[in-house]
Amino acid sequence: MLVLLTADLFKPESVSAKDFYEVWRKESVAASAAAKNGPIKGIWKVAGEYQVIAVVEVESGEQIDEIVHSLPIWSEGYAHIVKSISFKPLSPYSEWAEQLKTLAN
Repeated sequence: MLVLLTADLFKPESVSAKDFYEVWRKESVAASAAAKNGPIKGIWKVAGEYQVIAVVEVESGEQIDEIVHSLPIWSEGYAHIVKSISFKPLSPYSEWAEQLKTLAN
């Protein structure tokens, strides 16, 4: 199943800019590796915002938890810099188009 991941980050005053960007750099290395060899099918940073959007392929909700908790932001104790994270299951639009044929009748 494909899911849309949206993560909003923020820099708490208690975290130095250097530490904030370093943990995000480590996160970018892990995400880039997952995009090449793993479940991430595409990943983007929203310009001008501390927001990351990715399309991830998973087999279950449990796998989402495994992925999140393996990331450097969590494993190194920086989960508090993530303001919010959401996952939305994606469905091919062509399947919706087929359902619309029935719904429109």
